[in-house]
Amino acid sequence: MKHDLVRLLGDIVGSQFVFTGSAETRRFRQGYRYGSGPLLAAVQPGTLVQMWQALKACHDANVIVICQAANTGLTGGSTPAADGYDRPVVVLNTMRLRRLDVIRNGEQVVCQPGVTLDQLERRLAPLKREPHSVIGSSCIGASVTGGVCNNSGGSLIRRGPAFTQLSIHARVTADGELKLVNHLGIDLGDSAEAILGRLDAGELPHDVPPAMGLLASDHEYSTHVRDISASTPARFNADPRRLYEASGSAGHLAVFALRLDTFAADERTQVFYIGSNDPAELESIRRDILGGFQSLPIAGEYMHRGAFDISRRYGKDMYLYIRAFGTDKVPLAFAAKSRFDAMTEKMGLGTAISDRLLQAASRLLPEHLPRRLIEYRDRFEHHLLLKMGNEGVDEARTYLKSRFPTAQGNYFECTREEGDAAFLNRFTIGGAVVRYRAVHSRTVEDIVALDIALPRNATDWFEQLPQHISKHIEFTMYCGHFFCHVLHQEYLVKKGVDCDRIKDDILALLAARGAEYPAEHNVGHLYEAKESLKQFYEELDPTNSFNPGIGKTSRLFNWGRSPYRCGCEDRPAVSQQTL
Repeated sequence: MKHDLVRLLGDIVGSQFVFTGSAETRRFRQGYRYGSGPLLAAVQPGTLVQMWQALKACHDANVIVICQAANTGLTGGSTPAADGYDRPVVVLNTMRLRRLDVIRNGEQVVCQPGVTLDQLERRLAPLKREPHSVIGSSCIGASVTGGVCNNSGGSLIRRGPAFTQLSIHARVTADGELKLVNHLGIDLGDSAEAILGRLDAGELPHDVPPAMGLLASDHEYSTHVRDISASTPARFNADPRRLYEASGSAGHLAVFALRLDTFAADERTQVFYIGSNDPAELESIRRDILGGFQSLPIAGEYMHRGAFDISRRYGKDMYLYIRAFGTDKVPLAFAAKSRFDAMTEKMGLGTAISDRLLQAASRLLPEHLPRRLIEYRDRFEHHLLLKMGNEGVDEARTYLKSRFPTAQGNYFECTREEGDAAFLNRFTIGGAVVRYRAVHSRTVEDIVALDIALPRNATDWFEQLPQHISKHIEFTMYCGHFFCHVLHQEYLVKKGVDCDRIKDDILALLAARGAEYPAEHNVGHLYEAKESLKQFYEELDPTNSFNPGIGKTSRLFNWGRSPYRCGCEDRPAVSQQTL
């Protein structure tokens, strides 16, 4: 059966886009930070029609399908788990599906599942519009669809979690039927092939009508985030207010197209760099701005001194690569590194050689960060990157001049170069932590990575770990989207220490503080989904055919409630393996 399916998939998409061997499937089955498991094949369709035909072939063969885009997630949610499945696994990678259509005079777009945030940002720039998210710690090279399916929040304060109620997706019904659902709000025909063929050709109506009563972004968030007296977080993955079909689906639907709002770009922007040795001072600024400013900031990114340091040292080559080649070339670098790692792994040399070589080379390069940023690193423990736009620039300038300097802090207005450098140093942190783990494998067991959402009314936001936990941590990294109270907290655990126990101990402390987790990277295979989120997944995917096991749920057919059926009564289940 498995060989027949591989041949059929090759007939559909072309044999050069079906990957089976251990080395050639590595980039599809190995998560960026977590997750790795065997699979039957990885498939890259070149059209939406091919994607539908490949999906049907997989459905007829009763294999699990994991839809994957850029594979930049941080919780292993777009790669197979190591074990526990009762059916073979096929990864359906969508990165060849890059068509992007601008509609309604640029106020909305229709994106195929391989469209990246960078691609969308570049397409909208001449129209003086922006996407929901721009470059971020977890989305260098990431896809638009991945962000929506994971309710990713991004760094832009006014826009909230990535969200739309307008999509074309496939689902498997409770009676086992694969159905294409057109909820795009655009009449494209009746059959799946007709609908998807028109999208492939860009045959959209000249005047796309508004989607009456349905949203293509979170219209309420700019008000929601300002409620600094609320005892609940501004955003988190299990928030039922923003779970709708594709949005928050975490791969339990196969998404073919999304319709999304775009946003007017600010004509004038300014980055203010704030440093302080008192976390309460930054919280006071947050509350003053959210509660009293007319203009919300564009972004407000927090970095601890340790995060600054690890990014400066271990993210240096990525920083310089992006400055030289742009974020659109990052996936090429990741793919090349994955091929090299596959080769060294096959030779029995492990997968850290590329990281060691890159780190050694980066040490030979000159200092890459502006002088004033380094001076603030030396003076202050806590750093806040505040980006304001239009009228908000003067509002923030007046406020900060009246507030600083203080005994604990100060600020300066960045030049364009300094502002760009500050945010890029912030957004290379994620890769820098992975690099640290690879280079220091003798002293580091693994990364415990948490993204948490604190209540909007929390004031004691900076974590102080008790000694019985901190003694097991080699390095702690704190950064986050400060005005949303979404914090990324990563712990490089000392060699030989039980990472799961450390994680459970820290999560217990966070629960006592009223935190929700995960905040924006979704549950993947690391977090246990809340009951409401599990119910949402089961409603989307009653047979558990797409990406089973997410949120530590069942990986079995029908969620384990009935025995696996493979299409005929006497045929045994086929165990997954890599060909």
